[in-house]
Amino acid sequence: MKSNTLTIIKKEFARFFGDRQMLFTTVIMPGLLIYLIYSFMGMAMKKMATEGTNELVTLCVENMPTNVAPLIDAIPATAISQQAVSQEDIDRLEDKSLNVVLVRFPEAFDEKVASYDPQSGIAAPNVEIYYNSANNASSRVYHILETSLTAYEDQLSNRFDINRADSEGTAFDKASSNEMLGSILSKLIPMLILMLLFSGVMAIAPSAIAGEKERGTIATLLVTPLRRNELALGKVVSLSCIALLSGISSFIGIVLSLPKMIPTDAAGVELGLNFTGSDYVVLLLIIFATVLIMASAVSILSALAKDVKNAGTMITPFMLVVMFCGLTPMFQNGAPESLTAYLIPFYNSIQAMTSVFAHEMKWMPVIVTLAANVVYTGIAVWVLTRMFNSEKVMFSK
Repeated sequence: MKSNTLTIIKKEFARFFGDRQMLFTTVIMPGLLIYLIYSFMGMAMKKMATEGTNELVTLCVENMPTNVAPLIDAIPATAISQQAVSQEDIDRLEDKSLNVVLVRFPEAFDEKVASYDPQSGIAAPNVEIYYNSANNASSRVYHILETSLTAYEDQLSNRFDINRADSEGTAFDKASSNEMLGSILSKLIPMLILMLLFSGVMAIAPSAIAGEKERGTIATLLVTPLRRNELALGKVVSLSCIALLSGISSFIGIVLSLPKMIPTDAAGVELGLNFTGSDYVVLLLIIFATVLIMASAVSILSALAKDVKNAGTMITPFMLVVMFCGLTPMFQNGAPESLTAYLIPFYNSIQAMTSVFAHEMKWMPVIVTLAANVVYTGIAVWVLTRMFNSEKVMFSK
């Protein structure tokens, strides 16, 4: 009995370790997947923490106090300008490309702080700091300055305030709600869309070709008068159409869910998140083009596989590539400037969708993305046709 058990164990070990694909997906793939995901997430967090650290920021200070000057001088990568801060200067901060932070100290700030009694019930001297959180460099300087002033305030037992809310509802952060929300959505939703589209394609493509090979029905189709290029084209078109339904479903879900993602301010007023009709049309076109090339690529892998299980194994590394593309907006500051980047499959779709959600869409990158994906789909159809013409591929065991 013992020898029979050892024989079974040896047999199963031989089957497992002799199957390279099974060994890869069972032993190597989980660790590799976790390593890659957490490595990219770590890179993203480090990049987000260091963005803007080397960019020079102009720090305009009105009524620079003597006691606070050393704190301001210690802020790195800043050019300090002592000047009056006008409302026009504050309004200009709405342009997020400006590396500027404006600070207003009350006149005779040091004297007022020294004579202020926290028990008097009178409002403490208020320091106003204006910035744009959509600008990474300016946001960095603001947080350093705010932290330094808060520490100084604690030493003085709360003798002044920083950006105290007033009855007029003054906005010290000049970034618009579109910019703030768009920055968040552009890093999360494109990745989610790509994953949903991929899961939709994965649900149908492997069984459509590899499943036919496994059941033996593909042989029946190949011996019919039907030309093999027609068979390949029919497979790709049908799979793409079904996958496009998944794309439409994802698009409708996005359109319906976006209003639910809009937060409200302290007064309960809904913040604006304005997407135009052209934004939705462009997003839908990008989804369609992405599904087409995704379905074509998975179809090729499915045709190479021996059966459905083997197809799933072969598609897993491809899924890693798609996931990596989905993570790129998290550790990337802005869209690529070169149009060449929009020739890379899946990466171009992610970047195009990111630009839509960030309200930074430019037509030329979108057009290049759509054209490139359509061309790649045509190439994939041609490759799949050649594979259907190969008996070695279609009848591999």
